[in-house]
Amino acid sequence: MEGYALFEEKNTDVSVCEEIFVHGDIMDRALKKMPEDGILFELAELYKIFGDSTRIKILYLLFEEEMCVCDIAEALKMTVSAISHQLRILKNAKLIKFRKEGKSVIYSLADEHVVLILAQGMEHVTE
Repeated sequence: MEGYALFEEKNTDVSVCEEIFVHGDIMDRALKKMPEDGILFELAELYKIFGDSTRIKILYLLFEEEMCVCDIAEALKMTVSAISHQLRILKNAKLIKFRKEGKSVIYSLADEHVVLILAQGMEHVTE
């Protein structure tokens, strides 16, 4: 196995190798598979969207049922304006979609990927 030793202060907060040794072949294989910085930036931005509890609540409501803005606002005890702002962010991130039904605008999760992200996240935090 190719590699080289590094000398570094020991950090007692996390488990580390007794001897710092970089495995060059492993590192090279991993780096070859690493997506471009732009893609990783987009992924980080996507996960930031999930970092807001109001947006998570909206997504979870839409995970269960398609809803209009008024219903979401009432369910979360927030103003229609505040919910509309969050819906805009979710729509721009391609996490939700909408359709018009008469005078109502009905929101739903954008696709099965969003359903899976929410389901797996919920499974992870409740296990």
